[in-house]
Formats: sequence, structure tokens, C-alpha cells
Amino acid sequence: MQPVLTSEAAKFLEVAESLPIEMRIAVVDRLLESIQPVDSNIDNLWMTEIDRRVEEVESGEVQMIPGNEVMRKVREKFES
Repeated sequence: MQPVLTSEAAKFLEVAESLPIEMRIAVVDRLLESIQPVDSNIDNLWMTEIDRRVEEVESGEVQMIPGNEVMRKVREKFES
């Protein structure tokens, strides 16, 4: 059950939904940060992990699997 929005919150949501996608993403990021501030240490760890994974793909060490194939395998596994 979703909480009832005040008229002010409803107006904010209406304006936010009319924004271009990039601006909506920025609004969401700011709202999420207001709930749980970003831990820069965690961000740095994720960036290191992303760099490592990109290097693995670019070097040929790992092969990427197309998303539709992954989803097909997931559906097969859980459609029992």
C-alpha cells in the first residue's frame, strides 16, 4: 500500500515526471542520498570492481552472455 501524498508532494511528483530522463535520474539520486548518504569508500570499491570486470571482458578473459539468453536460462530454471 502506497502512502497518500500531500498536495505539495503530488505537485512535486507531477513536475518531476515531466522532466527529461537525465534530470529525473538526478532527482532520484538526490532523494536517495537524502535517505542514506553515499559512502565514498563503497563507491570507490565499486569503481575498482567495474574497472576489473571491464578489463576482463576487453582482454578476452571472460565472455559476456547476451541478456536475452541469461533471462531465458533464468525462466527455464524457475518455471518448474
